[in-house]
Amino acid sequence: MIRPLLPLAALLLSACAVEQSPPVATASVATPADRYGDLFVAVQERRIFADGKSFVDAVPKRAPEAILGDWRARGAMDDAALRAFVLANFDVPGEAAAVVDQPARPARPMLQHIRALWDELARPPVVPVAGSSALAFDGAHVVPGGRFREIYYWDSFFTMLGLKEDGRDDLIEGMIDGFVGLVERHGHVPNGARSYYISRSQPPFLYAMMGLSKREEPEVLARRLDALIAEHRYWMAGGRVVAMADGAMLNRYWDDRDTPRDESWREDIETARASGRPEREVYRHLRAGAESGWDFSSRWLADGRTLASIDTTDMVPVDLNSLLYAMERDIAARCEALARDCARAFGKRADERRAGIERWLWSADEGRYGDFDRKTGRLRAGLTAATAYPLFARVASEKRAARVAETIDARLIAPGGLRTSLFETGEQWDAPNGWAPLQWIAADGLLAYGHDGPARRIAVAWVATVQRGYAGSGRLMEKYDVERLRPGGGGEYPLQDGFGWTNGVTRAMIARWGIGD
Repeated sequence: MIRPLLPLAALLLSACAVEQSPPVATASVATPADRYGDLFVAVQERRIFADGKSFVDAVPKRAPEAILGDWRARGAMDDAALRAFVLANFDVPGEAAAVVDQPARPARPMLQHIRALWDELARPPVVPVAGSSALAFDGAHVVPGGRFREIYYWDSFFTMLGLKEDGRDDLIEGMIDGFVGLVERHGHVPNGARSYYISRSQPPFLYAMMGLSKREEPEVLARRLDALIAEHRYWMAGGRVVAMADGAMLNRYWDDRDTPRDESWREDIETARASGRPEREVYRHLRAGAESGWDFSSRWLADGRTLASIDTTDMVPVDLNSLLYAMERDIAARCEALARDCARAFGKRADERRAGIERWLWSADEGRYGDFDRKTGRLRAGLTAATAYPLFARVASEKRAARVAETIDARLIAPGGLRTSLFETGEQWDAPNGWAPLQWIAADGLLAYGHDGPARRIAVAWVATVQRGYAGSGRLMEKYDVERLRPGGGGEYPLQDGFGWTNGVTRAMIARWGIGD
Protein backbone atom coordinates (compact mmCIF):
# COMPACT_ATOMS: atom_id res chain seq x y z
CA MET A 1 0.00 0.00 0.00
CA ILE A 2 1.41 3.39 -1.01
CA ARG A 3 1.14 5.87 1.83
CA PRO A 4 -0.50 9.19 0.87
CA LEU A 5 1.34 12.43 0.35
CA LEU A 6 1.94 14.67 3.36
CA PRO A 7 -1.33 16.43 4.30
CA LEU A 8 -3.65 16.94 1.76
CA ALA A 9 19.11 6.00 -30.44
CA ALA A 10 16.68 5.90 -33.01
CA LEU A 11 14.56 8.66 -31.55
CA LEU A 12 17.27 11.33 -31.28
CA LEU A 13 15.83 14.83 -31.73
CA SER A 14 12.56 13.43 -33.04
CA ALA A 15 11.90 11.93 -29.62
CA CYS A 16 10.65 15.23 -28.30
CA ALA A 17 10.18 18.81 -29.34
CA VAL A 18 9.86 22.02 -27.42
CA GLU A 19 6.25 23.09 -27.15
CA GLN A 20 6.01 26.55 -28.65
CA SER A 21 3.44 28.11 -26.34
CA PRO A 22 3.36 31.86 -25.87
CA PRO A 23 6.11 33.09 -23.52
CA VAL A 24 5.21 33.70 -19.93
CA ALA A 25 4.51 37.33 -19.19
CA THR A 26 6.23 38.40 -16.00
CA ALA A 27 6.26 41.77 -14.33
CA SER A 28 8.84 44.18 -15.71
CA VAL A 29 11.44 44.05 -12.96
CA ALA A 30 14.87 45.58 -13.47
CA THR A 31 17.83 43.54 -12.30
CA PRO A 32 21.10 45.14 -11.16
CA ALA A 33 22.54 44.49 -14.65
CA ASP A 34 19.59 46.33 -16.20
CA ARG A 35 19.66 49.20 -13.73
CA TYR A 36 23.38 49.86 -13.39
CA GLY A 37 24.58 48.98 -16.89
CA ASP A 38 28.26 49.66 -17.49
CA LEU A 39 28.91 50.27 -13.79
CA PHE A 40 27.56 46.80 -13.04
CA VAL A 41 29.68 45.23 -15.77
CA ALA A 42 32.83 46.93 -14.50
CA VAL A 43 32.26 45.81 -10.91
CA GLN A 44 31.44 42.22 -11.78
CA GLU A 45 33.91 41.57 -14.59
CA ARG A 46 36.78 43.12 -12.65
CA ARG A 47 35.77 41.18 -9.51
CA ILE A 48 35.82 44.22 -7.27
CA PHE A 49 34.20 41.99 -4.65
CA ALA A 50 35.27 38.36 -4.28
CA ASP A 51 31.66 37.17 -4.19
CA GLY A 52 29.63 38.20 -7.23
CA LYS A 53 26.55 38.26 -5.02
CA SER A 54 27.84 41.15 -2.91
CA PHE A 55 27.26 43.95 -5.42
CA VAL A 56 23.92 42.63 -6.68
CA ASP A 57 22.62 42.61 -3.09
CA ALA A 58 23.92 46.13 -2.38
CA VAL A 59 21.46 48.91 -1.53
CA PRO A 60 22.00 52.34 -3.17
CA LYS A 61 22.43 55.31 -0.82
CA ARG A 62 20.85 57.66 -3.35
CA ALA A 63 19.02 57.60 -6.66
CA PRO A 64 20.53 55.09 -9.12
CA GLU A 65 20.39 57.70 -11.90
CA ALA A 66 22.53 60.08 -9.87
CA ILE A 67 25.05 57.35 -9.05
CA LEU A 68 25.34 56.39 -12.72
CA GLY A 69 25.72 60.03 -13.73
CA ASP A 70 28.64 60.50 -11.35
CA TRP A 71 30.22 57.21 -12.44
CA ARG A 72 30.17 58.18 -16.11
CA ALA A 73 31.39 61.71 -15.43
CA ARG A 74 34.45 60.50 -13.54
CA GLY A 75 35.93 58.48 -16.38
CA ALA A 76 38.35 55.59 -16.01
CA MET A 77 39.05 54.23 -12.53
CA ASP A 78 41.46 51.60 -11.31
CA ASP A 79 40.12 48.81 -9.12
CA ALA A 80 40.81 50.57 -5.84
CA ALA A 81 39.04 53.73 -6.98
CA LEU A 82 36.09 51.74 -8.32
CA ARG A 83 35.74 49.87 -5.04
CA ALA A 84 35.86 53.14 -3.12
CA PHE A 85 33.21 54.61 -5.42
CA VAL A 86 30.90 51.66 -4.88
CA LEU A 87 31.33 51.69 -1.11
CA ALA A 88 30.63 55.43 -1.03
CA ASN A 89 27.41 55.02 -2.98
CA PHE A 90 26.06 51.65 -1.82
CA ASP A 91 25.59 49.72 1.36
CA VAL A 92 27.38 46.52 0.38
CA PRO A 93 26.74 43.44 2.53
CA GLY A 94 29.74 41.79 4.10
CA GLU A 95 31.19 38.98 2.09
CA ALA A 96 30.71 35.48 3.49
CA ALA A 97 33.98 33.95 4.60
CA ALA A 98 34.71 30.30 4.08
CA VAL A 99 33.65 28.14 7.00
CA VAL A 100 36.70 26.78 8.78
CA ASP A 101 36.05 23.43 10.43
CA GLN A 102 37.72 24.20 13.73
CA PRO A 103 36.87 22.26 16.88
CA ALA A 104 34.53 24.21 19.15
CA ARG A 105 32.50 22.95 22.07
CA PRO A 106 28.80 23.50 21.31
CA ALA A 107 27.14 25.76 23.83
CA ARG A 108 23.92 23.71 23.85
CA PRO A 109 22.49 20.41 22.57
CA MET A 110 21.79 20.35 18.85
CA LEU A 111 17.99 20.39 19.10
CA GLN A 112 18.12 23.43 21.36
CA HIS A 113 20.49 25.05 18.90
CA ILE A 114 18.10 24.41 16.00
CA ARG A 115 15.17 25.84 17.94
CA ALA A 116 17.19 28.96 18.76
CA LEU A 117 18.31 29.36 15.15
CA TRP A 118 14.75 29.85 13.89
CA ASP A 119 14.64 33.31 15.44
CA GLU A 120 18.19 34.08 14.34
CA LEU A 121 17.35 33.21 10.72
CA ALA A 122 13.87 34.77 10.77
CA ARG A 123 13.24 38.02 8.92
CA PRO A 124 10.26 40.40 8.88
CA PRO A 125 8.24 41.12 5.73
CA VAL A 126 10.36 42.82 3.08
CA VAL A 127 9.60 46.29 1.75
CA PRO A 128 12.31 46.92 -0.86
CA VAL A 129 14.43 50.06 -0.95
CA ALA A 130 14.17 51.77 -4.34
CA GLY A 131 17.03 50.73 -6.60
CA SER A 132 17.85 47.58 -4.63
CA SER A 133 17.43 44.03 -5.91
CA ALA A 134 15.11 42.91 -3.11
CA LEU A 135 11.58 41.80 -4.00
CA ALA A 136 8.67 42.54 -1.70
CA PHE A 137 7.80 39.59 0.52
CA ASP A 138 4.61 39.79 2.51
CA GLY A 139 5.23 37.51 5.48
CA ALA A 140 7.73 36.82 8.22
CA HIS A 141 10.11 34.17 6.94
CA VAL A 142 13.31 32.19 7.42
CA VAL A 143 16.39 32.67 5.22
CA PRO A 144 18.98 29.91 4.68
CA GLY A 145 21.89 31.81 6.26
CA GLY A 146 25.38 32.92 5.24
CA ARG A 147 25.47 34.68 1.87
CA PHE A 148 21.84 33.70 1.28
CA ARG A 149 20.21 36.77 2.84
CA GLU A 150 16.82 36.40 1.15
CA ILE A 151 14.22 33.66 1.12
CA TYR A 152 14.63 30.90 -1.48
CA TYR A 153 11.87 28.84 -3.02
CA TRP A 154 12.63 25.14 -2.69
CA ASP A 155 14.81 25.56 0.41
CA SER A 156 11.77 26.78 2.27
CA PHE A 157 9.76 23.54 2.21
CA PHE A 158 12.59 21.65 3.92
CA THR A 159 13.06 24.46 6.43
CA MET A 160 9.33 24.31 7.18
CA LEU A 161 9.57 20.62 8.09
CA GLY A 162 11.62 21.63 11.12
CA LEU A 163 9.50 24.67 11.86
CA LYS A 164 6.49 22.35 11.99
CA GLU A 165 8.13 20.10 14.56
CA ASP A 166 9.05 23.10 16.70
CA GLY A 167 5.56 24.61 16.57
CA ARG A 168 6.53 27.65 14.49
CA ASP A 169 3.30 27.88 12.54
CA ASP A 170 3.68 31.65 12.57
CA LEU A 171 6.67 31.39 10.27
CA ILE A 172 5.14 28.64 8.13
CA GLU A 173 2.05 30.75 7.45
CA GLY A 174 4.13 33.87 6.83
CA MET A 175 6.26 32.04 4.27
CA ILE A 176 3.27 30.55 2.45
CA ASP A 177 1.55 33.94 2.36
CA GLY A 178 4.73 35.52 1.05
CA PHE A 179 5.07 32.96 -1.74
CA VAL A 180 1.41 33.36 -2.68
CA GLY A 181 2.02 37.11 -2.91
CA LEU A 182 4.98 36.52 -5.24
CA VAL A 183 2.78 34.40 -7.51
CA GLU A 184 0.09 37.07 -7.52
CA ARG A 185 2.57 39.80 -8.46
CA HIS A 186 4.89 37.91 -10.80
CA GLY A 187 2.98 34.86 -12.02
CA HIS A 188 5.33 32.40 -10.31
CA VAL A 189 7.61 31.92 -7.33
CA PRO A 190 11.05 33.18 -8.35
CA ASN A 191 14.24 31.28 -7.51
CA GLY A 192 14.60 33.69 -4.57
CA ALA A 193 13.23 37.06 -3.52
CA ARG A 194 15.59 39.12 -5.67
CA SER A 195 15.01 40.88 -8.98
CA TYR A 196 17.88 38.96 -10.57
CA TYR A 197 16.03 35.70 -9.86
CA ILE A 198 12.76 36.81 -11.47
CA SER A 199 13.38 35.11 -14.84
CA ARG A 200 13.39 31.62 -13.34
CA SER A 201 11.81 29.59 -10.59
CA GLN A 202 12.98 26.53 -8.64
CA PRO A 203 11.56 23.04 -8.05
CA PRO A 204 7.85 23.68 -7.34
CA PHE A 205 7.19 22.78 -3.72
CA LEU A 206 4.52 25.37 -2.96
CA TYR A 207 1.79 22.70 -2.97
CA ALA A 208 3.75 20.72 -0.35
CA MET A 209 4.28 23.79 1.81
CA MET A 210 0.52 24.36 1.81
CA GLY A 211 0.11 20.79 3.04
CA LEU A 212 1.89 21.83 6.26
CA SER A 213 -0.54 24.66 6.96
CA LYS A 214 -3.31 24.63 9.55
CA ARG A 215 -5.36 27.33 7.81
CA GLU A 216 -8.87 26.18 6.87
CA GLU A 217 -10.74 29.40 6.10
CA PRO A 218 -12.47 29.09 2.70
CA GLU A 219 -11.12 32.43 1.49
CA VAL A 220 -7.55 31.43 2.39
CA LEU A 221 -7.89 28.04 0.68
CA ALA A 222 -9.40 29.68 -2.41
CA ARG A 223 -6.57 32.20 -2.66
CA ARG A 224 -3.98 29.48 -2.31
CA LEU A 225 -5.64 27.30 -4.94
CA ASP A 226 -5.63 30.27 -7.32
CA ALA A 227 -1.91 30.67 -6.69
CA LEU A 228 -1.21 27.00 -7.44
CA ILE A 229 -3.19 27.18 -10.68
CA ALA A 230 -1.27 30.31 -11.67
CA GLU A 231 2.03 28.64 -10.86
CA HIS A 232 1.05 25.61 -12.93
CA ARG A 233 0.21 27.94 -15.82
CA TYR A 234 3.71 29.40 -15.58
CA TRP A 235 5.35 25.98 -15.86
CA MET A 236 3.10 25.00 -18.79
CA ALA A 237 4.01 27.98 -20.99
CA GLY A 238 7.01 29.07 -23.01
CA GLY A 239 10.31 27.24 -23.03
CA ARG A 240 9.59 25.01 -20.03
CA VAL A 241 7.30 22.61 -21.93
CA VAL A 242 8.51 19.67 -24.02
CA ALA A 243 6.31 17.52 -26.27
CA MET A 244 7.55 13.95 -26.38
CA ALA A 245 7.31 11.76 -29.50
CA ASP A 246 4.13 10.05 -28.26
CA GLY A 247 2.44 13.37 -27.49
CA ALA A 248 3.16 13.35 -23.76
CA MET A 249 3.64 16.87 -22.42
CA LEU A 250 6.54 16.98 -19.98
CA ASN A 251 8.67 19.80 -18.65
CA ARG A 252 12.26 20.97 -18.41
CA TYR A 253 14.18 23.61 -16.51
CA TRP A 254 14.56 26.94 -18.28
CA ASP A 255 15.20 30.64 -17.76
CA ASP A 256 13.54 33.48 -19.60
CA ARG A 257 16.89 35.25 -20.04
CA ASP A 258 19.99 34.15 -21.93
CA THR A 259 22.59 36.46 -20.41
CA PRO A 260 25.15 35.80 -17.67
CA ARG A 261 23.55 35.52 -14.25
CA ASP A 262 23.83 38.83 -12.41
CA GLU A 263 25.16 37.11 -9.28
CA SER A 264 27.70 34.99 -11.20
CA TRP A 265 28.44 37.32 -14.11
CA ARG A 266 32.18 36.83 -14.50
CA GLU A 267 32.03 33.09 -13.83
CA ASP A 268 29.35 32.59 -16.50
CA ILE A 269 31.31 34.57 -19.07
CA GLU A 270 34.39 32.46 -18.37
CA THR A 271 32.37 29.23 -18.68
CA ALA A 272 30.79 30.31 -21.96
CA ARG A 273 34.15 31.26 -23.45
CA ALA A 274 35.65 27.92 -22.43
CA SER A 275 32.77 26.01 -24.05
CA GLY A 276 33.47 27.03 -27.66
CA ARG A 277 29.70 27.27 -28.19
CA PRO A 278 27.42 30.27 -28.75
CA GLU A 279 27.58 32.21 -25.52
CA ARG A 280 23.85 32.86 -25.16
CA GLU A 281 23.15 29.14 -25.46
CA VAL A 282 25.54 28.43 -22.60
CA TYR A 283 24.09 31.22 -20.47
CA ARG A 284 20.61 29.73 -20.85
CA HIS A 285 21.88 26.29 -19.82
CA LEU A 286 23.62 27.78 -16.77
CA ARG A 287 20.51 29.68 -15.76
CA ALA A 288 18.33 26.60 -16.24
CA GLY A 289 20.74 24.65 -14.07
CA ALA A 290 20.21 27.27 -11.38
CA GLU A 291 16.44 26.84 -11.71
CA SER A 292 16.88 23.12 -11.01
CA GLY A 293 18.44 23.85 -7.62
CA TRP A 294 21.24 21.44 -8.59
CA ASP A 295 23.70 24.16 -9.59
CA PHE A 296 25.71 22.42 -10.71
CA SER A 297 25.74 18.67 -11.29
CA SER A 298 26.82 15.95 -13.70
CA ARG A 299 23.10 15.64 -14.44
CA TRP A 300 23.48 18.73 -16.63
CA LEU A 301 26.92 18.05 -18.14
CA ALA A 302 27.07 16.51 -21.61
CA ASP A 303 30.50 15.01 -20.96
CA GLY A 304 29.62 14.21 -17.34
CA ARG A 305 32.66 16.11 -16.06
CA THR A 306 33.09 19.74 -17.09
CA LEU A 307 30.83 22.73 -16.59
CA ALA A 308 31.64 24.05 -20.08
CA SER A 309 29.67 21.11 -21.51
CA ILE A 310 26.47 22.12 -19.69
CA ASP A 311 23.25 21.31 -21.54
CA THR A 312 20.47 21.61 -18.95
CA THR A 313 17.69 22.60 -21.35
CA ASP A 314 18.31 19.47 -23.44
CA MET A 315 17.22 17.34 -20.49
CA VAL A 316 13.72 16.28 -19.42
CA PRO A 317 14.27 15.97 -15.65
CA VAL A 318 12.62 13.41 -13.43
CA ASP A 319 12.47 15.58 -10.32
CA LEU A 320 10.62 18.45 -11.97
CA ASN A 321 8.09 16.22 -13.67
CA SER A 322 7.46 14.25 -10.49
CA LEU A 323 6.79 17.46 -8.57
CA LEU A 324 4.46 18.75 -11.28
CA TYR A 325 2.56 15.46 -11.11
CA ALA A 326 2.15 15.92 -7.36
CA MET A 327 1.12 19.53 -7.87
CA GLU A 328 -1.54 18.49 -10.40
CA ARG A 329 -2.91 15.86 -8.03
CA ASP A 330 -2.94 18.41 -5.22
CA ILE A 331 -4.73 21.01 -7.34
CA ALA A 332 -7.32 18.42 -8.35
CA ALA A 333 -7.97 17.57 -4.69
CA ARG A 334 -8.24 21.24 -3.76
CA CYS A 335 -10.62 21.89 -6.65
CA GLU A 336 -12.84 19.08 -5.45
CA ALA A 337 -12.74 20.26 -1.84
CA LEU A 338 -13.82 23.76 -2.90
CA ALA A 339 -16.43 22.41 -5.33
CA ARG A 340 -14.74 23.95 -8.34
CA ASP A 341 -15.00 22.45 -11.79
CA CYS A 342 -11.22 22.09 -12.25
CA ALA A 343 -10.79 18.75 -10.45
CA ARG A 344 -11.31 16.49 -13.45
CA ALA A 345 -9.04 18.52 -15.75
CA PHE A 346 -6.11 18.51 -13.34
CA GLY A 347 -6.65 14.86 -12.47
CA LYS A 348 -6.43 14.06 -16.18
CA ARG A 349 -3.26 16.14 -16.54
CA ALA A 350 -1.70 14.23 -13.64
CA ASP A 351 -2.61 10.85 -15.11
CA GLU A 352 -1.14 11.82 -18.47
CA ARG A 353 2.04 13.11 -16.86
CA ARG A 354 2.41 9.94 -14.83
CA ALA A 355 2.20 7.85 -18.01
CA GLY A 356 4.84 10.09 -19.62
CA ILE A 357 7.19 9.76 -16.66
CA GLU A 358 6.82 5.99 -16.60
CA ARG A 359 7.48 5.67 -20.33
CA TRP A 360 10.29 8.18 -20.83
CA LEU A 361 12.08 8.53 -17.48
CA TRP A 362 12.41 4.90 -16.32
CA SER A 363 15.20 2.39 -16.97
CA ALA A 364 14.08 -1.20 -16.42
CA ASP A 365 17.63 -2.45 -17.01
CA GLU A 366 19.09 -0.29 -14.23
CA GLY A 367 16.13 -0.13 -11.86
CA ARG A 368 16.21 3.64 -11.68
CA TYR A 369 14.49 6.80 -12.81
CA GLY A 370 16.53 9.45 -14.58
CA ASP A 371 16.59 12.42 -16.94
CA PHE A 372 15.79 12.00 -20.64
CA ASP A 373 18.41 13.44 -22.98
CA ARG A 374 16.66 14.97 -25.96
CA LYS A 375 19.84 14.84 -28.08
CA THR A 376 20.66 11.17 -27.61
CA GLY A 377 17.08 9.91 -27.27
CA ARG A 378 17.73 7.99 -24.04
CA LEU A 379 18.22 8.47 -20.33
CA ARG A 380 21.41 10.25 -19.37
CA ALA A 381 23.92 7.81 -17.94
CA GLY A 382 24.52 7.87 -14.23
CA LEU A 383 22.53 7.14 -11.11
CA THR A 384 21.67 10.16 -8.94
CA ALA A 385 19.48 10.82 -5.93
CA ALA A 386 16.85 12.25 -8.29
CA THR A 387 15.76 8.64 -8.81
CA ALA A 388 13.85 8.96 -5.51
CA TYR A 389 11.53 11.76 -6.67
CA PRO A 390 8.87 9.50 -8.22
CA LEU A 391 8.57 7.81 -4.83
CA PHE A 392 8.32 11.12 -2.97
CA ALA A 393 5.63 12.29 -5.41
CA ARG A 394 3.85 8.91 -5.30
CA VAL A 395 4.21 8.48 -9.08
CA ALA A 396 5.88 5.06 -9.06
CA SER A 397 4.09 1.73 -9.04
CA GLU A 398 4.75 -0.61 -6.12
CA LYS A 399 6.91 -2.80 -8.36
CA ARG A 400 9.07 0.04 -9.66
CA ALA A 401 9.36 1.57 -6.21
CA ALA A 402 10.74 -1.75 -4.98
CA ARG A 403 13.37 -1.72 -7.75
CA VAL A 404 14.34 1.85 -6.85
CA ALA A 405 14.56 0.93 -3.18
CA GLU A 406 16.98 -1.88 -4.03
CA THR A 407 19.06 0.49 -6.18
CA ILE A 408 19.21 3.18 -3.51
CA ASP A 409 20.08 0.68 -0.78
CA ALA A 410 22.82 -0.96 -2.82
CA ARG A 411 24.40 2.08 -4.47
CA LEU A 412 23.40 5.43 -2.99
CA ILE A 413 23.53 5.03 0.78
CA ALA A 414 26.94 6.13 2.04
CA PRO A 415 28.32 6.05 5.58
CA GLY A 416 27.02 9.58 6.18
CA GLY A 417 23.73 9.56 4.33
CA LEU A 418 22.41 9.58 0.78
CA ARG A 419 24.89 10.22 -2.02
CA THR A 420 23.87 12.93 -4.50
CA SER A 421 25.48 11.07 -7.39
CA LEU A 422 28.26 8.56 -8.01
CA PHE A 423 30.52 11.02 -9.81
CA GLU A 424 33.19 13.30 -8.36
CA THR A 425 33.25 16.29 -10.70
CA GLY A 426 34.12 19.12 -8.33
CA GLU A 427 30.56 20.40 -8.69
CA GLN A 428 28.68 20.65 -5.42
CA TRP A 429 25.66 18.57 -6.51
CA ASP A 430 27.79 15.47 -7.07
CA ALA A 431 29.77 13.03 -4.96
CA PRO A 432 30.94 13.13 -2.26
CA ASN A 433 28.34 15.65 -1.10
CA GLY A 434 25.04 14.88 0.54
CA TRP A 435 22.29 17.46 0.84
CA ALA A 436 19.46 17.72 3.35
CA PRO A 437 16.60 18.00 0.83
CA LEU A 438 17.65 14.84 -0.98
CA GLN A 439 17.85 12.92 2.30
CA TRP A 440 14.24 13.83 2.99
CA ILE A 441 13.00 13.18 -0.55
CA ALA A 442 14.49 9.68 -0.53
CA ALA A 443 13.64 8.70 3.03
CA ASP A 444 10.07 9.99 2.83
CA GLY A 445 9.51 8.36 -0.55
CA LEU A 446 10.91 5.02 0.56
CA LEU A 447 8.83 5.07 3.73
CA ALA A 448 5.67 5.85 1.73
CA TYR A 449 6.09 2.56 -0.17
CA GLY A 450 6.87 0.52 2.93
CA HIS A 451 10.65 0.36 2.51
CA ASP A 452 11.33 1.32 6.09
CA GLY A 453 14.80 -0.25 6.24
CA PRO A 454 16.63 1.95 3.71
CA ALA A 455 14.57 4.97 4.75
CA ARG A 456 15.72 4.59 8.32
CA ARG A 457 19.32 3.91 7.30
CA ILE A 458 19.40 7.21 5.41
CA ALA A 459 17.86 9.12 8.31
CA VAL A 460 20.10 7.63 10.97
CA ALA A 461 23.26 8.14 8.91
CA TRP A 462 22.35 11.73 8.04
CA VAL A 463 21.47 12.77 11.59
CA ALA A 464 24.71 11.19 12.83
CA THR A 465 26.69 13.15 10.24
CA VAL A 466 25.07 16.43 11.21
CA GLN A 467 25.45 15.65 14.91
CA ARG A 468 29.12 14.78 14.41
CA GLY A 469 29.72 18.07 12.60
CA TYR A 470 27.87 20.02 15.26
CA ALA A 471 29.78 18.37 18.08
CA GLY A 472 33.05 19.38 16.42
CA SER A 473 32.22 22.90 15.31
CA GLY A 474 28.99 24.10 16.93
CA ARG A 475 27.54 24.66 13.45
CA LEU A 476 25.08 23.12 11.02
CA MET A 477 26.29 23.28 7.42
CA GLU A 478 24.70 23.70 4.02
CA LYS A 479 26.03 20.33 2.81
CA TYR A 480 28.19 17.45 4.03
CA ASP A 481 30.70 15.01 2.59
CA VAL A 482 28.81 11.78 3.27
CA GLU A 483 31.80 9.59 2.40
CA ARG A 484 34.37 11.15 4.73
CA LEU A 485 31.89 12.50 7.32
CA ARG A 486 32.95 16.13 7.18
CA PRO A 487 31.65 19.45 5.80
CA GLY A 488 31.01 19.37 2.05
CA GLY A 489 32.82 21.26 -0.68
CA GLY A 490 32.85 22.18 -4.34
CA GLY A 491 30.74 24.69 -6.22
CA GLU A 492 30.80 28.40 -6.89
CA TYR A 493 31.06 29.80 -3.36
CA PRO A 494 32.52 28.94 0.08
CA LEU A 495 30.72 26.48 2.34
CA GLN A 496 27.90 28.20 4.23
CA ASP A 497 26.56 27.57 7.68
CA GLY A 498 23.21 28.41 9.20
CA PHE A 499 21.55 26.51 7.62
CA GLY A 500 17.83 26.49 6.96
CA TRP A 501 17.17 23.22 5.21
CA THR A 502 19.77 21.26 7.15
CA ASN A 503 18.14 22.44 10.37
CA GLY A 504 14.68 21.59 9.10
CA VAL A 505 15.36 18.13 7.71
CA THR A 506 17.51 17.08 10.66
CA ARG A 507 14.86 18.21 13.13
CA ALA A 508 12.10 16.42 11.19
CA MET A 509 14.11 13.20 10.84
CA ILE A 510 14.83 13.09 14.56
CA ALA A 511 11.10 13.39 15.19
CA ARG A 512 9.88 10.95 12.54
CA TRP A 513 12.42 8.19 13.14
CA GLY A 514 12.84 8.69 16.88
CA ILE A 515 16.55 9.34 16.59
CA GLY A 516 18.21 10.69 19.71
CA ASP A 517 19.86 14.12 19.72
